Amino acid sequence: MPDLSFQVEAAEPERVAAAPLLRFRLGVTERTPPGAEPTPIHAVVLSCQIRIEPGRRRYQPGEQERLLDLFGTPERWGQTVRPFLWTQAGVVVRPFAGSTTAELPVPCSYDFSLAATRYFDALEGGEMPLCFLFSGTIFYEAEGRGLQVAQVPWDREAYFRLPAATWRALMDMYYPNGAWLRLRKDVFDRLSDYRRRRGLASWERTLEDLLGAAGDRAVS
Repeated sequence: MPDLSFQVEAAEPERVAAAPLLRFRLGVTERTPPGAEPTPIHAVVLSCQIRIEPGRRRYQPGEQERLLDLFGTPERWGQTVRPFLWTQAGVVVRPFAGSTTAELPVPCSYDFSLAATRYFDALEGGEMPLCFLFSGTIFYEAEGRGLQVAQVPWDREAYFRLPAATWRALMDMYYPNGAWLRLRKDVFDRLSDYRRRRGLASWERTLEDLLGAAGDRAVS
């Protein structure tokens, strides 16, 4: 059975897609004994769970404030800062022998009801610590036995530090000066009714009106 290892080498935004997409370049290598011939690999149907590991970086005071709703106050972070799921993705790796590269397409949401989006948006700079957990099926040629099938071992993983600027550039490309906020339907209906009664021209103007009123009450 081929002993495959995986590395995440780079990431870049996809410039032409229906929705925000990052492409991660994977290095796939078969580990072989010295002098052994590499195994002919017909394909690898690869699945990947991607986790955010927030404990692997430091945070500026402004970032800590924006992360309050995720992790609480900094004095509690020893108990609250834990790895959490970002997303899952998959790719079919082309035939190779020895080593190859593949592109893992990862759709990215800008929905602020998701913890991953709020985490990414809170960062002022630096890098986002990610862990890629691999699984899947290997189709390979075994001498004298023809086509064989094996599973990617459960312990295959790779770490990658995604620059915060890369994620920010992706969102600026697809949603320039914008953001998505999902509301419960009854809350949206109340907001829509408020907009109609006030004769407000846009959702931005509606929220500005509400925020202004809230600010006036806070001052008084």
